Amino acid sequence: MPELPEVETIVRDLRPHLRGRRLEAVLSLNPVVLRFPSAESFRAAAEGAVFGVLGRRGKFIHAPLSSGEHLVVHLGMTGTLTLDPGAAPVRPHTHLRLRLDSGQELRYRDPRRFGRVLLGSARQLTKAGLLPSLGPDPLARTFAGWPEDGRVRSSRRAVKALLLDQQVVAGCGNIYADEALYLGRLRPTRAAASLSASQWARLAAALTVVMREAIRRRGTSFSDYRDGFGARGEAYESLMVYGRAGLPCVRCGRPLVAGRVAGRTTVYCRWCQR
Repeated sequence: MPELPEVETIVRDLRPHLRGRRLEAVLSLNPVVLRFPSAESFRAAAEGAVFGVLGRRGKFIHAPLSSGEHLVVHLGMTGTLTLDPGAAPVRPHTHLRLRLDSGQELRYRDPRRFGRVLLGSARQLTKAGLLPSLGPDPLARTFAGWPEDGRVRSSRRAVKALLLDQQVVAGCGNIYADEALYLGRLRPTRAAASLSASQWARLAAALTVVMREAIRRRGTSFSDYRDGFGARGEAYESLMVYGRAGLPCVRCGRPLVAGRVAGRTTVYCRWCQR
């Protein structure tokens, strides 16, 4: 599933190419991925609108329009959002095609259809329960003080389970939770309440480091993820634990082990993450 670095990479790719562009036509729209509003209302509100500055909140892509509404895309597990030449062949599982005044098309593709497309004001989408409450963002300048909520620090949940909770930290998923815990030398199964203040600070710093490094490498591509122009990310080569169960730890050389935390496969080093 695309996490913060993948979504941020797409936003940075598309931002300069969408800003100021007029959305001339909705060429195709699969109602299966449209959660709000109706397809007819979507077309009426979108066509003729001009894109503002593309942004991100957690794993959600926000594209403000001159109409005052936001085009919001969540990529789900296999979604991609790319800017393609208008004459480019349309790939299977392309659920949304928006023609721009540049002649290019903004295309949303999602083989498993777990993603979603929304259009409306922030108030409308929040009132409809379509924009969830999200925790602090690891790229924010204030994230060094995370978590400020005493309930998070005193939780008896496994620390990895907290990292996967979008209300605790926005944008973190299975890949970068494992990576941050390894960099911070913390066992994923450890109860959050047992962490000291210095360990929380170490984890906050680790989250920011792994996210920024993955963005620098343009995200992690296993199968479906592509950046805003359809290219694969290169962060997979830099992963230290995720997907490496049984392979040597890059620190101590002992085999990494796999378990399950919060229903997710979790890889760590028994020696380096005591």
